[in-house]
Amino acid sequence: MTHHEKATRFFALHQSGSSFLLPNAWDGASARLFEEAGFPAIGTTSAGIAFAHGSPDGERIGRDEMLHTIARIVSVVQIPVTADIEAGYGTGSGEVANTIEQVIAAGAVGVNIEDNTGDPTSPLYPVEKQMERIAAARETAQRMNFPLVINARTDTYLAQVGEGQARLEETIHRGRAYLQAGADSIFVPLVLDPASIQILVREIPAPLNLLSLPDGPSARELFQLGVARVSIGHNAMLATMGLVSHMAAELREQGTSETMKRYFYGFAEGAALFVSPHR
Repeated sequence: MTHHEKATRFFALHQSGSSFLLPNAWDGASARLFEEAGFPAIGTTSAGIAFAHGSPDGERIGRDEMLHTIARIVSVVQIPVTADIEAGYGTGSGEVANTIEQVIAAGAVGVNIEDNTGDPTSPLYPVEKQMERIAAARETAQRMNFPLVINARTDTYLAQVGEGQARLEETIHRGRAYLQAGADSIFVPLVLDPASIQILVREIPAPLNLLSLPDGPSARELFQLGVARVSIGHNAMLATMGLVSHMAAELREQGTSETMKRYFYGFAEGAALFVSPHR
């Protein structure tokens, strides 16, 4: 598939009834493993990439380093890749536009862009400001004649903005505004209540993306509630860290490798993941 064809294919995965489950990779190996498992597309995880680089999340690694990793992931898979660009690596529309140019050049077909400021005293961008930033992303993609899929994330639930009905109404307001600004779909991490999810599905006139958490509703349950796209965020990376931690403790404390043996991935199989045409 060409870059444009991948973007068109990625957009089509969001349509009603598609039950689009999107895993999130943090390097070439995780990306290829998800592709090998049969997923039709993958996303990147900013937190997973940051942790793999020895950094906390929240745009703490530079844009160039993040984009380099995104480009490497794109280069080793044949399926579409959408990029988690956090808040766009800059507060202004011009900075967001520059990030979008580089993301498209890196080969990604979509982006997640969030309204989280990283400032606990004012956790979300004002709606009008975020609309300007999303509009800049859309205008940049149009100027480049590329059908970028923009998944606008609002952190009303993650940042615990308002309570109860007020939080739900703010989420709907932001979702509708972001669609008006040029987004294709809306991402609301950490909303878990089935009744609230059904209201969001009904009141936001676009595909809704939610996060599947180990202790929350399963992807299957979310799809049954009408959610169009379910992603896993940094959870696979955290599970991998948990596995490494468990192996390390067993090795250090007991001198045995039972955990390692249980999940061992053969060297030949690993090498085969990166043999042409994937490289």
